[in-house]
Amino acid sequence: MTRKLPLGMLIDLAHTQTDDAARRLGALQSAHLNASQKLELLLQYRQDYHDQLDALMRDGLPSSQWRNYRNFLGTLDGAIEQQRAIAAQTESRLDNGRVDWQKQKRRLSSFDTLAERVRAQETMAANKREQRDSDERAARKFFDRASHPTL
Repeated sequence: MTRKLPLGMLIDLAHTQTDDAARRLGALQSAHLNASQKLELLLQYRQDYHDQLDALMRDGLPSSQWRNYRNFLGTLDGAIEQQRAIAAQTESRLDNGRVDWQKQKRRLSSFDTLAERVRAQETMAANKREQRDSDERAARKFFDRASHPTL
């Protein structure tokens, strides 16, 4: 059995869900920015380290020290690839969060539009009742005067 919730409760729920989606989106944006910054830092560190190796090689570098640099660059490349994967994952989560937030906003907008239509219909119905009541009072006055003519 499906239970219908009053429109006001649905709108409140939609507001809450939209606000929650916005908070999640903010956290996802922060996580993506953090992951991207870490990747940029690793890339810059690798470039600096590589430039340092190039400078040392121009001046002559013992093979053991060269191997250490190459090994460290390999380790750094592995860390960069891991961070790229993390950044890609956070970007995907951010995209999904953005889609969810947009969906919640559309849902809230639909409920707001529905509520506005309901208010407009209620206003029209109230105006019709008021007009009908006014017409009935005027008709009663007319018939009262017609049935009790004053001399």
